[in-house]
Parts: sequence; structure tokens; C-alpha cells
Amino acid sequence: MNMKITDSINVIPKLSEDQLTNLSDSYRSLLQNIGEDPKREGLIKTPMRAAKSLDFLTHGYRLDPKAILKSALFHEDYKQIVVVKDIEIYSLCEHHLLPFFGKAHIGYIPNGTIVGLSKIPRVVECFARRLQLQERLTTQIKDCLQEVLNPLGVAVVIEAQHLCMSMRGIQKQNSVTTTSEFTGAFLKNENTRQEFMHLIGADLH
Repeated sequence: MNMKITDSINVIPKLSEDQLTNLSDSYRSLLQNIGEDPKREGLIKTPMRAAKSLDFLTHGYRLDPKAILKSALFHEDYKQIVVVKDIEIYSLCEHHLLPFFGKAHIGYIPNGTIVGLSKIPRVVECFARRLQLQERLTTQIKDCLQEVLNPLGVAVVIEAQHLCMSMRGIQKQNSVTTTSEFTGAFLKNENTRQEFMHLIGADLH
């Protein structure tokens, strides 16, 4: 169920009390299945705490990213690259339900329409707060911006560390995964793509 985008756009949609109760029961069963006692002092409130935590970590399912963008579109005759970089990302890998985190760098070239800058990180957050793959997350952000803004081009680069690689499995703590997606001018024009890569790599602060 998508949340209606209103002036209260900062409101994070929550699960119902029944859904939270069901999640809490599932966590209580999980604790029992790993050999813990959910009735001991330190764990009595853990199932509901975990349920509320998962509610927050997956609230992107209850947001409409296209509506977020459409809530702040403006006509403007600007045809140079717009970049929002170093957008923090926190998501959950759908294979192991462990976090991956890093930064997203987004660029687009307007074609008569620009979007309020805060809406781009909101779209990133919307897709990130779901069970994800980094590759899919990159594509979803690109597709959403391209469809709603119809720009001359979109560029998305995500750099992230995956705890499913650091805490388990191969246990490599310092590896970083980079994914990228390009459309339009960024895809067809090497110079445009290189300009974007320079902008996201440069320390302009």
C-alpha cells in the first residue's frame, strides 16, 4: 500500500499494530529456534523492538518514489549536469537480511524540468529501505528519475560495503562494491560521462 504524498512528506509510514504483533511473534519464535530463552530479562522486549526496527528498515515498500519526485517539479531552461553526491545509503541484502551501506551519487541533465534537490535523496531512501540487491537498487533509481523527469540523461553510481561479505562467508572486511547505470547523454557521450565521474570524485566543498 503506497502512502499518499502530502505536505507531511517527512512522515514515515508504519505497519499496523496487527502486523507488528505478527512480526514480534516471529522474532520470538526465531529466538527459541536458535536456542535462546525469549522470557529471560534481556530478551523480553526484544521481539517487539526487532519488529519495530524491521518496520523502519523496510518502510520504502510503503512509499511511492514517483509521487515523491512529482511533488516538486519545476519548469526551468537549464541543460547542464545537476549532481547530488554522497547520499548515504543503508539497506538490507535480500539474500541474508544483513545490511549493506555506502553512498549514492546521482546526476541528471534537465530537459525543461528540474526537481527539488531534496527529492533525489528521498527517492534513494525509498528504494534503499527495502530488501535489496545493489544492482537492482542502482537500476530502480535510474529508471524512476528517467521516467518522471524525462531528462537528457541520468547517471547513478553506488559504492557500498556488504556485511554479508564482511561478517560471514568470505569475511573480507574492506571490500567495496561499485555499480553504475547511465541513460541518454551519459550513455552516448564519453565526455559527458567523464565530466560526471570527475564531479562526483572531486572535493568541491
